[in-house]
Amino acid sequence: MTRNVTRAFRISSLAATALFVAAFAVTARADWANFRGPNYDGISLTTGFETTWTKPIPLKWDREIGSAFSSFAVVGDHVYTCGTADKEQVLYCLNASTGAIVWKTAIEKAYRDNFGDGTRATPTVDDGRVYILGGHGRLLCADAKTGDKIWDAQFNNVPQWGYAGSVLIDGDLAITTPGNDQGTLVAFDKVTGEKRWSCGDDPAGYATPYPFTFEGTRYVVGFSGKSVIIAEAKTGKLAWREDWVTDWKVNASSPIYHDGHLFLSSGYSTGCALFRLERNAGKLSGTQVWKSNVLMNKFQSCILYEGALYASDQNGLSCVDFKTGKEHWKVRRLDGGSAKHGTLVLADGNLLLLTEDGRLKIAPANTDGFKPVTDAEVLSGKCWTVSVLDGSRLFARNLERVVCLDLSK
Repeated sequence: MTRNVTRAFRISSLAATALFVAAFAVTARADWANFRGPNYDGISLTTGFETTWTKPIPLKWDREIGSAFSSFAVVGDHVYTCGTADKEQVLYCLNASTGAIVWKTAIEKAYRDNFGDGTRATPTVDDGRVYILGGHGRLLCADAKTGDKIWDAQFNNVPQWGYAGSVLIDGDLAITTPGNDQGTLVAFDKVTGEKRWSCGDDPAGYATPYPFTFEGTRYVVGFSGKSVIIAEAKTGKLAWREDWVTDWKVNASSPIYHDGHLFLSSGYSTGCALFRLERNAGKLSGTQVWKSNVLMNKFQSCILYEGALYASDQNGLSCVDFKTGKEHWKVRRLDGGSAKHGTLVLADGNLLLLTEDGRLKIAPANTDGFKPVTDAEVLSGKCWTVSVLDGSRLFARNLERVVCLDLSK
């Protein structure tokens, strides 16, 4: 009898463990506290969500918040994004489970534009504070629990389509891109707002400052209106600068660092390039490995996964070898119709593409081709904002409406 009880206990324990593992696989997550996620690469750490949908994807909630292109920061059970209300750009804190407004606070006056009104940048959350840069140039640090202002700053070199770069928090610094005489890159004390350093005087671009570590030194990349610069994160000392001239000064996509190489991409007539970095006496040099028009990113950013770049650029959806620039495949029309633009997030080896007209396509990320296992209409209107996957919850938006979709199995 004792043997049978022991055997039953073991079976019960194994079953409980299996259930726990299965439950964890669905809900495994990490806070997505800033633009492009925890590793600044557009890759979610979520695993175990459902990828194949033959029936409508359940809608957990939706909410009208007013016009903006801001993506999402998700920390705990709060989601932060922006909208427009009462002729002002507004920073929202929403309950991630229900969509209820926890608080909202004005950033600055409304930003108007023919391509779409509202804030362009995405909130950044760090250690109980949330940082946002308005389209007109007000940098706001607010209490993440209440929305109350902690400190702010004003930038005065607004690019043609508004300030769009999100705030980078790196160590004890809040790093931004005001441009011109205020600095290509500027670092503030993230707690007090005291200015720590500035680097460069090129005009502002539209990209978020991007951090990486090379040969033991921490650096920050600034993708300006006419150049790429790399500064030492601790001191702001210029380490490298390269001219990067684009029509309309639109450098918006995120740089990518990997294995001693830096990748850049811009739209219009510019294209992309890969540089091999070298360090000598504290300065960096960049040797061009390849350059082409194989990728031409306007406002979207690439994702690097297993040696391949995946990008929805101005010409469609592509997969390109990182080290050589060789194109593996391209899909020019994302919905079989007129849509070219889209945004990507990657999770658990799968690409989640939101087309500019609101279709969600999920496909394995591989170099053989784009073969969606899900193709579902989840939004309408202009969808130029990258989605965020948090556990089984997918947050997506058009200019004015946020939806939370349930991708749990």
